[in-house]
Amino acid sequence: MVLAEIVALNANRIADHHICCAMSDKKSVNGVQLKKEWLSCRFEEGLQFQKLDVKGKVFIEYVPAEYAWAPVDAPGYMMINCFWVSGSFKGKGYGAALLDQCMENAKEKHGLVILTSAKKKPYLSDKAYLVKHGFEVCDTAPPYFELMVKRFNSSAPDPVFRASAKQGIPGGKEGLVVYYTNQCPFTDYYANDELEEIGQELGVPVERVRLTSREEAQNAPSAWATYSAFYNGKFLTHEILNKKKAATLLQRG
Repeated sequence: MVLAEIVALNANRIADHHICCAMSDKKSVNGVQLKKEWLSCRFEEGLQFQKLDVKGKVFIEYVPAEYAWAPVDAPGYMMINCFWVSGSFKGKGYGAALLDQCMENAKEKHGLVILTSAKKKPYLSDKAYLVKHGFEVCDTAPPYFELMVKRFNSSAPDPVFRASAKQGIPGGKEGLVVYYTNQCPFTDYYANDELEEIGQELGVPVERVRLTSREEAQNAPSAWATYSAFYNGKFLTHEILNKKKAATLLQRG
């Protein structure tokens, strides 16, 4: 049973509310501000950011797919950017309430699309949960990304990943290359300060590519434009790297 109120943030309210996911990470203070600025520019494009009125990670963020910062073609659909219910808030109907609100706001669309993975991974929504709520896989991109759809209009064309999401980066790139946007409050610190330390401690060249426009993100070389790391031209991970994680992955080759 949902007891707390669902609050819809907008350009006028964003400054006075936390955005849930980076509340306790002091390293991401600047990233939170960048995320709020990013959101403020997206509200006029139809973005919705709805959260439970609690001090916790319980929220959903979605936007008309034409305006999504993702290499996805899904005209007429609504794309869920991020959907997160964590900790003690799980199993109490909050996720279903947020999803129901999203579906109500998207009822004139062809349906909903969301990025997930074949096996459960951090930062991506849980495929098993989505299947229970009527989503199904409509396309895939290497190495493990899946695009899921919940159709409202059975005659609408299937959403698909753009070719760039399946092609990766051009050959010949050496070292660690990270593509990222300000869509996540964690990326600013970890794609800059932390990445610099990773390069120094592990002795590898690093390059960061910040995607600053929707057009750039829609042609990103990975399905997860928010943050994707490549090593020597090959996809490494979509998970935000710290020094320990980077050392482990690079040792595996």
